[in-house]
Amino acid sequence: MFAVHVGPFPTPGGGVGDWFLELSSGRASALFATLAGFSLTLIAGRLVPKTGQAGKQARNRVIIRAAVLLVVGTALAMTNFGGAGILNFYALYFLLSLPLLKLPARTLAFIAVTLAVVSPQLAYGLRALLTESAVHTIDSFDPIAQISGVGVLDFALTGLYPALTWMTFVVTGMTLGRLDLDSWAVRRKLAVVGPAMIAFGYGVSWLLLRVTGGAKEIAAQMAAQTAAFKDPSAIGDMSLAEGGFDMPVGDQLWGSDAWGLLAAEPHSGSTFDLIGSLGIAITVILTVTVALERLEWLRRLATPIIAVGTMSLTIYVSHILVILALPGEAAAPPQSASTGLLLSFIAGAILFAAIWSRFFRRGPLEYLLSLATKRA
Repeated sequence: MFAVHVGPFPTPGGGVGDWFLELSSGRASALFATLAGFSLTLIAGRLVPKTGQAGKQARNRVIIRAAVLLVVGTALAMTNFGGAGILNFYALYFLLSLPLLKLPARTLAFIAVTLAVVSPQLAYGLRALLTESAVHTIDSFDPIAQISGVGVLDFALTGLYPALTWMTFVVTGMTLGRLDLDSWAVRRKLAVVGPAMIAFGYGVSWLLLRVTGGAKEIAAQMAAQTAAFKDPSAIGDMSLAEGGFDMPVGDQLWGSDAWGLLAAEPHSGSTFDLIGSLGIAITVILTVTVALERLEWLRRLATPIIAVGTMSLTIYVSHILVILALPGEAAAPPQSASTGLLLSFIAGAILFAAIWSRFFRRGPLEYLLSLATKRA
């Protein structure tokens, strides 16, 4: 997340550092959303869904969390960070997950596969039907859009993390949450599934784009988009929202020729992008789970980073506020984006979390969120 928001732009064909920066783009937020789905099963019951009164309490906790995230996310959307924030999108994800909280892993996996295959094409078709006047009319009746400029239509279809396609990540996370990750049989299957999804998502996309000639079209559009993101004055029709951190998506990013449906580029929202990003998320989650279980020295070494994970909401909101407070950061991307700034954010987050966790069980915002859900 830090690499995407404050790191330097990767240089095509660069070294390991550039490869990492490129890998972070899109995949960090996909992992974030997958873990959000996993967290829902921690609330609703890991292996066995809660029922009765406990089940009602779990649903209430999810609803309250959605309301809190909507308020915080909308407040952040009112800043120059704009639609690049994901918290208000999470509110819709959580509400859409309510009917799924009691489903077993097999059913959740079927839903996730269906979403990955169907939702990108459906989203493209719906966006193609939207006119500027239709968007304006919908937003005029949306109080959230009126307040922050990022409303329900963005959350569902046109934003950077539209629920129509991004629920694929959330439901996959819920599927992982319902699996017995302590079972080596499950781990062996995931060790095959994760890399296979990576190979399929990125490999098949690479092949199709070169067979069809779409690679050249995508490269031209990506070059124009990258130039626009680096220099808002050069954007033209493909504008960043109000000079903020928003990036164009859907038809604006990939054009009206639908080549984006074959691409696996970050935020293309294609089936190949979803499958490849999910393959990375599954592989990361499995690798870290096994590594920390088997290597006690690694767990001790990772303690400060684990502390960051216990207060991810606090760190997320704080890093946005710090970016906005940096001198001269009124436009996107941050003018001071660099390796030094990236390392400063990483070190600052780890240091804060390590010190705070010595005295408190939860992060500051996590504590407030816990208080809000106690009534449930």
